[in-house]
Amino acid sequence: MRNPTHKKLPSKRVWSRRCAAQALYEWQLAGGEPARIAAEFLAHQDLGKADLAYFRELVEKIPLHVTEIDAALAPFLDRPPAQVDPVECAILRIGGYELMQRPDINHRVAINEAVELAKIFGAEQGHRFVNGVLDKLARAVRPNEFAVPT
Repeated sequence: MRNPTHKKLPSKRVWSRRCAAQALYEWQLAGGEPARIAAEFLAHQDLGKADLAYFRELVEKIPLHVTEIDAALAPFLDRPPAQVDPVECAILRIGGYELMQRPDINHRVAINEAVELAKIFGAEQGHRFVNGVLDKLARAVRPNEFAVPT
């Protein structure tokens, strides 16, 4: 019988998202070359539990697609993306990237992982905000996944 107090360890992708959220936060605040930020993060942080390729993908490709991601998020925000809390903005961008660029990741997984990041790093009710925005984005960019079977 499984011990009820034993928690499943986060997957490598979960660790990648956690680290990417921190690196993207730094990129948003300090600017700089995303590849350099990723390299510095790898040099100074223990990413042994993470999928390094996925971490690099998130940190390097989200800035390349940031205009597209922000434009997709904007209709579902109550303020411009630049005015969203930087932590929640980084998390929304990760979720937005996964919803828009990674159809291999189920929309529920992308949203849930972003909500979990917001619970860890965001403001007290930030996870509700992230959930609401990404749920609306998912319905807009992946309408087939929400279609009612006939």
